[in-house]
Amino acid sequence: MRRVAASAARSCRHATHDMNSSRRRLLGASAAGALSGFPMIASAQGEIRWRWQGAWTAKDIFHEYALDYARTVRELSGGRLRIEVLPAGAVVKPFDLITAVHKGALDGSHSVPAYWHDKNAAFSLFGSGPALGMDANNFLGWMAYGGGRALYEELLSGVMNLNVTGFLYGPMPTQPLGWFKKPIESAAQLKGLRIGTVGLAVELFRDMGVTAQALTAEERAQALAGGRLDAAEFNNPTSDRWLGFSDAAKICMLRSYHQPAEVFEILINRKRYDALPDDLKSIVRRAADAAGADLSWKALHRYSEDYEWLQREKGVKFLRTPPEVLRAQMRAWSAVAERISRANPLGEKVIKSQVAWARRTVGWTQEATVDTRIAYDHWFAKKPGP
Repeated sequence: MRRVAASAARSCRHATHDMNSSRRRLLGASAAGALSGFPMIASAQGEIRWRWQGAWTAKDIFHEYALDYARTVRELSGGRLRIEVLPAGAVVKPFDLITAVHKGALDGSHSVPAYWHDKNAAFSLFGSGPALGMDANNFLGWMAYGGGRALYEELLSGVMNLNVTGFLYGPMPTQPLGWFKKPIESAAQLKGLRIGTVGLAVELFRDMGVTAQALTAEERAQALAGGRLDAAEFNNPTSDRWLGFSDAAKICMLRSYHQPAEVFEILINRKRYDALPDDLKSIVRRAADAAGADLSWKALHRYSEDYEWLQREKGVKFLRTPPEVLRAQMRAWSAVAERISRANPLGEKVIKSQVAWARRTVGWTQEATVDTRIAYDHWFAKKPGP
């Protein structure tokens, strides 16, 4: 009897050991799989969960926009698809996001196409290309109805062979020339300055005699504060406020042609996207349209508030970029566009398509749209005293 009990005890210990070993092997395999692109879609009671990362620090309103998109997907899907969005640097550096999504280390990302400029200059043409008179909403019209979507997919899949699909959304306002220590009154003043920017704007500024560096938003703010840059541009009063640009410089030059039509980019691992049922694919796509509209309305509200706050609380002077500088930018754009067209076959196709779209749509818009300055001045311009 004692032999039977001892044998049973040994069997129990062996079974427990085997179970623990199997559990350790399973956990080890899962961890290794995650590092090598093991799918992160987790289904529980019909839910699908994705893990994304943004290119933005948690305090930037751009991260808020990424969270808004995730919320829109959750609401439209009735909670069937949930996206966790991590801030910049949580898994990889911002400029490495497209590779992480391609390999499956992340299910998706929230950024801008210009961040992949070093991989192929044609990426920067999707929202940060030559100024053709389009604003960001007009650019999104080209994406939807002017052939842009097909060219974008050709770049991702055909040229770059990436396991990635994407959606562009969220029109941004015209970006400022940047933050400076002194007002910029001529193009000659820019020559020799060290400025932080990204994408094709690096080439544009270099053609103007500027020492331009490609840096993330947070890197630009830190470099300007630390004296490693003489100037820096990013995007809008709200982002600039929370990133601390106004602590490093008090002059912000509004209006520029370096990025007048930029938009956000959602990248998704193609295998994860293709694995979705058709209705969730449609929700992921259409959520970008819905979130993009809300984003543009929120931007009007928040940017105008912080525009006033920066002047009142930080003593920032917002000045208009002189026409001479804008004309110099256009000359530089012509040279940049010509170089891309010579060296990049897809880039040439994109530029030709955008030129055809802009010639028609911008021409019509300029003729049809009434001058808002006259109406604004009528109601809000200061009247001379009695």
